[in-house]
Amino acid sequence: MRAPAILRAAVPCIALAAGCGRATGPDVPLSQVVASETSLKFTITLPDGAAREALQGRLLVLVSAAAAGEPRFQVNDGPQSAQVFGVDVESWMPGSRRTVDGAAFGYPVSGLAGLPPGNYRVQALLNRYRTYTRADGHTVSLPPDMGEGQQWARKPGNLYSLPIERRVDPAKDDVVELTLDQTIPPLDPPKDTPWVKHVRIKSTLLSKFWGTDVYLGAHVLLPAGYAEHPEVRYPLAVFHGHFTRDFDGWRTDPPDEKAPCVYNARYGVDCYNRVREEAAYALYKDWISPGFPRMLVVQIQHANPYYDASYAVNSANLGPYGDAITHELIPYIEKQFRGIGEGWARFLYGGSTGGWEAMAAQVFYPDQYNGAFVACPDPIDFRAYTVVNLYEDANAYWIDGPFRRTPRPGRRNYLGHVSGTLEQLNHLELALASRGRSGGQWDIWQAVYSPVGNDGYPRPIWDKRTGAIDRSVADYWKENYDLSWILRRDWSTLGPKLRGKLHIYVGDMDNYYLNNAVYLTEQFLKSATPPYAGVVDYGDRAEHCWNGDHERGIAYSQLRYVQMYVPRILERIKETAPPGADPSSWRY
Repeated sequence: MRAPAILRAAVPCIALAAGCGRATGPDVPLSQVVASETSLKFTITLPDGAAREALQGRLLVLVSAAAAGEPRFQVNDGPQSAQVFGVDVESWMPGSRRTVDGAAFGYPVSGLAGLPPGNYRVQALLNRYRTYTRADGHTVSLPPDMGEGQQWARKPGNLYSLPIERRVDPAKDDVVELTLDQTIPPLDPPKDTPWVKHVRIKSTLLSKFWGTDVYLGAHVLLPAGYAEHPEVRYPLAVFHGHFTRDFDGWRTDPPDEKAPCVYNARYGVDCYNRVREEAAYALYKDWISPGFPRMLVVQIQHANPYYDASYAVNSANLGPYGDAITHELIPYIEKQFRGIGEGWARFLYGGSTGGWEAMAAQVFYPDQYNGAFVACPDPIDFRAYTVVNLYEDANAYWIDGPFRRTPRPGRRNYLGHVSGTLEQLNHLELALASRGRSGGQWDIWQAVYSPVGNDGYPRPIWDKRTGAIDRSVADYWKENYDLSWILRRDWSTLGPKLRGKLHIYVGDMDNYYLNNAVYLTEQFLKSATPPYAGVVDYGDRAEHCWNGDHERGIAYSQLRYVQMYVPRILERIKETAPPGADPSSWRY
């Protein structure tokens, strides 16, 4: 799960309810302002020479109240988010124009007519799509990853306009003209170092599914003494998580004390950039120290047309990423860098998205890995899909009563103060893309877990505008991806294979309520027969993403995954290495 900024707690007006009009005032949230008619529009020109062919994608108009900066970098789900309106475009020929008007869906204000009049910085961007003809017979248009990890504002090849300062007033008959005359340049690939090697392989399984060449990547951290011990083979630790362009959290040079300090508002820590550098350098010093376990640590790259990570499982919409990672990428890495290459010597760890991936890979491939250290995992029980019970609730956004509707919260802090709703998080994604193509958190869960719809795109788990849940889709999710249910359903066969392998950590004030699903999972694990013999642990008043460290705050513990889990991996190897295994030659 990506950790977004704090949200504005505003409740949109229900379009079909009486009284939905253009009421304004200090007590009316902007997102509650709904009006359908305005003469204001934006015309966006695709200049001659901008492309060699007709383009398709999502055309975004971005409006910022900030005095400086580009609006494309200011759209988020925090309280200071820039405004975005989006429309789909197809067959857009260079030299022609497209229009964004009052019919476009937006966020935080849902309609252009509700935009408060004012002086703004305005910009347009085209998030380009390409066509895929998949092996399942469906043809779909999706935004390809271009080496940036599905970040539409920074995606190489996307076209955008330079910001202009402009008075915008929906009450006036006005046209705002923008031209997509800028192109985001390509990125240079990371370079190998003596410590970190970069791997990129063509996946046969994924290429067949997508009907085009698909690659998996990885950053491999080599153990100290690797070159001096050519006869040694090493255990493997796979660090699951979000896309990184290089090995994250590693630095062989001391921190730059002259670098300007950058304050981190979430943690309330000044000079947090230096804190990160100090932690990265500390890993290097620990890594080369005598007695530190020698093993391979891998961060994988599996960005795809829906998100910056695949969730490391087989999916009807994304393809067989689970098999590709476990049976293609990992064996390749072990062969290339002298891994032991057996299940007892492979381990998984990660936080948030990476926590769910680590647990899912351990559950779905129980013999291929010897332990998963699961921090702050995305929902592992869909009875607590954050704050929604997908099997009993009728609506994801609202709790209905006889005389009122109560919005469901989407984000809180460690004191329980709510700063955004589930509707707001989802409406941002809806403004950025239709058909679940936003590259956002809720859309990727849907893409991974859902069956394929008749149009070739993921079947929605709920109506993106209203929140009405589709129970038939929820039933599919349950049988295929509800990890807690799968454990309960299959424990007679999974239990013996998972004994001692599941270690789950979460803060009891996780910002996204992810602890709720862990509680439900723990209820089963504590009574499971045979015993699961693992760990479930909670951090008191700890937010996302607590990882089991009771001594340090999250701002610091999240920078020490390797130091935390590698010693625990070592203990697991001591306990479980089979007869004839080599548990010691790599302990030099």
